[in-house]
Amino acid sequence: MPKIDLYRNVHMGQRARLFTLAIDLGAADISQSGAATELAHRCLAMTQELREHADHEDTFIHQLLRERAPEAADALDAEHIRLDAAFAALDERARALPDTPVEALPDAQHALYLALSEVISAYLSHLHLEETVAMPALWEYAGDEELSVVLAAFRSSRTPEQALTDLRRMLPALPPAPRAAIVRGVVETTPDQAAGTLVAVSATLSPDQRERLYDDLGVPEVWALQGARRA
Repeated sequence: MPKIDLYRNVHMGQRARLFTLAIDLGAADISQSGAATELAHRCLAMTQELREHADHEDTFIHQLLRERAPEAADALDAEHIRLDAAFAALDERARALPDTPVEALPDAQHALYLALSEVISAYLSHLHLEETVAMPALWEYAGDEELSVVLAAFRSSRTPEQALTDLRRMLPALPPAPRAAIVRGVVETTPDQAAGTLVAVSATLSPDQRERLYDDLGVPEVWALQGARRA
C-alpha cells in the first residue's frame, strides 16, 4: 500500500497552475480590453488560494509536525517570511495594474510578471522543503493511522463545492494512474450519481486526459455524458 503523502498531489496541481499563470501573464496582449483586469484578478486569486492552503496546512498538518519534528516545523515557519513578502508585493502590483495608464501598461505587465516569478521561486522552495523534509519526518515520527486522521479531518472540513474545486485544480497535473485512483474513490462514494460525479470532477481535464481516465475506469465516455444529462 502506498504511503500517505499529505503534500504531493495538491502541490503538483499548484505548480502546474503557477507555471500556466506565468506563461499567460508573460505572453498576454495587455492592450486588449479587460486584459489587465483579468490578469490582476488571476494573480490575486492565486495568492489568496496559496494563503488559504497554508492555513489548511497549519491547521491540519503542521500541528502534528511541531509535536513530532519541531526542527522541520521551524524550517517551514522561517520560509513564511519570504513567502509573505512575495505575496504582498505581487498583490500590490496586481491591484495597481488595471488603473495603469495605457502607455505604462507594458512595463507594469512585466513588473507584475517579475513579482509572480519571485512568488514562484519562493513557493517552489517551500514546497520542496515540505516534500523532502516535512513529509519524511512525518513518515518517521507519525504512523499511518495518525496521517489518515489528518487527511480525514481536512476532507471533512471541506464543503462539496470546495472538494470539487480541489479536485478540478489537482487532477490535470497528475499522472493517469493516481488520477484514476482518486476519481474512482470519489465516484464510489456516490454510486447513485456516478455518471454526474465523473463528469463534474473531470471538467478541467484535457480531451486526451479525460479519454484516458474513462479508459482506466473502464467506462465509456458516452455513458457518463448520458448519465449527466439524466441527473
